[in-house]
Amino acid sequence: MATEKPSSMDTDRMLQLSNISFAPYIQLSTMLIGKQRHAGGNMFRHQIDTMGILMDYGYIDSVLLKASVVHDTVEDIPDFDENLIINADADGKDVLTLVLEVTKRPGEKKDDFLKRIINFGSQKAKLLKCADRISNMISLGFVTDAKFIERYCNETEFYILPIAIEVDYNMYQELINLIMTRRQYLEQINYFDIPKE
Repeated sequence: MATEKPSSMDTDRMLQLSNISFAPYIQLSTMLIGKQRHAGGNMFRHQIDTMGILMDYGYIDSVLLKASVVHDTVEDIPDFDENLIINADADGKDVLTLVLEVTKRPGEKKDDFLKRIINFGSQKAKLLKCADRISNMISLGFVTDAKFIERYCNETEFYILPIAIEVDYNMYQELINLIMTRRQYLEQINYFDIPKE
């Protein structure tokens, strides 16, 4: 079943959004406040940013938005109790199912994880992964580790663009633009002229 994407935030959609209770999920995501990000800030802000990106693209599905607020908890909080999500509210079980779809499993290689989403992910998992990557790519503009930027751009091109073009062409276009700007930075610092070891 396709995830609904209203064309605008009209009164009906606003009322639909007003009926979504985010508080239990925001409370859980505050456990990520101490987790620093490569580009600065913390993982809590990244959760909220990911939700904002989904809303910016018109998605107001309650399970999708709630999952976006806690999408890194299982992976980034040691010994996280998944029952906290299940018991958050009536959507908890579905939210956890979606979170686990976008969570790298123990011992799973990053490329295998992304291939799993490409081949087996639900539409909501793919939308969430695209919004997550848009947030990460924007943050990449504050990173100066050229090797990390190159790897992340390549990974986005090879694995995330195929997901984005399937689920939301506008997300696909934004990701292409973000890849281009990050690679322009690498060109400006002559990274591609430096012999690789």
